[in-house]
Amino acid sequence: MDSLQRLGEFRQLLKEIRGSEQHLIVGIDAAKEKHHAFFGTATGKTLLKRLIFDNSMAGFAKLLDHAQSIQGQSGLTKVVFGLEPTADYHKALGEFLIVHGQTVVLVSSGVVKHNRETLDGRWDKHDTKDAANVADLISQGKCLYYDCPIPLVRDLRSLLSLKRKLKKHEHSLRMRIRNHLVAQYFPELDHYYGKCEAENLAIVKWCLSPAVIAGMEFEKFVLLVTSRDRGMPQRRRLRRIWEAATTSIGCAVSPAIQFEARQLVDSLTQLRETITATDDKIQGVCRQLPTYSCLLSIPGFGPAITAMTMGAIGDPQRFTKSAQVLKLAGLDLSASRSGKNSEGVTPNISKKGKAEWRYGLYQAALIASNSNKHFQAYLTSKLKGREKERGIKTKMRVKLAAKMAVIAWTLMKKQEVFNPDNLKLH
Repeated sequence: MDSLQRLGEFRQLLKEIRGSEQHLIVGIDAAKEKHHAFFGTATGKTLLKRLIFDNSMAGFAKLLDHAQSIQGQSGLTKVVFGLEPTADYHKALGEFLIVHGQTVVLVSSGVVKHNRETLDGRWDKHDTKDAANVADLISQGKCLYYDCPIPLVRDLRSLLSLKRKLKKHEHSLRMRIRNHLVAQYFPELDHYYGKCEAENLAIVKWCLSPAVIAGMEFEKFVLLVTSRDRGMPQRRRLRRIWEAATTSIGCAVSPAIQFEARQLVDSLTQLRETITATDDKIQGVCRQLPTYSCLLSIPGFGPAITAMTMGAIGDPQRFTKSAQVLKLAGLDLSASRSGKNSEGVTPNISKKGKAEWRYGLYQAALIASNSNKHFQAYLTSKLKGREKERGIKTKMRVKLAAKMAVIAWTLMKKQEVFNPDNLKLH
């Protein structure tokens, strides 16, 4: 089924689901091996309290057979399946149902938790009750569109997720090396650590012990930890490290610690090679999508933020207005206006969307406002008369980031390249 057709059906579902006497609602609590399903109506009638089926082709067929049987017996003309996102366990079932032409929606895990508490004030968490809870939320129209993008977009999102995990692991290794090994065994090296990481890692790998460094000639030390000659500044820095080793207060380095140091450095080096290969793969996928060149034309948009934007938005046609795009990025404004002082409340961005994409958009806005004359003029016009306000430049750049998100969505939808007039149109 076409994604636009599915989106139209979802919007129609939201309009007619409350109190509908035509819909069979199937709430599903997804798990790793077995799923629990609840069958009911939008009017609160229970048709089948519990159906347990395997996470297999036979189990999925069993679910469809029961749905068709109950639908026929009850005289219901439409059926909707609801899933709560549970890790990745729900995805195979969701795709199976979509391929078989079924209407599938999602319910937010946070909303599920709060709705469970409102049903009787003390409802405990239970698989069967969770499935009924999902169905109850769908009957209220509190559900989300199940986005099932084209394979290329799905690949892109998977690769971006992999990269996030690899970068997190890379940071963990870097901190382990610096805050555990260097801080304990050669603390004087930390003073020079941020200046040339390649040489620092070589020192950690081959001569973490200051006593070893102090016991070798300076020229031998230089040859051991460098791969190329960078001139006198490099030699002066290495000489200071070599001299600091003679009076180091670091702990004694045992063979086991030196083994750990070499393993961590090798792991970090290999991990960075994997990240580079992942970046190349991401760019390869992006180049196959027609909107890639459109987004690259936006000032401040490099390959990384372009890939994040394409992965976040996916199919631009699924959004009907810019406010939906801003909510996705968490750049929409929100404020608590309850109470006596509600009129004086200043709204802030919600920060409820995709944090990584929001950060990337801000960095793009920062680069564009510093390097592109059109964005510089735009930011200057927004700052006019407010230059002395505290933090106003950051606020205006956040607004510029929001504008760039809308511009990116518009260019993807129209498949056009950036035009400076876009700053005036959005």
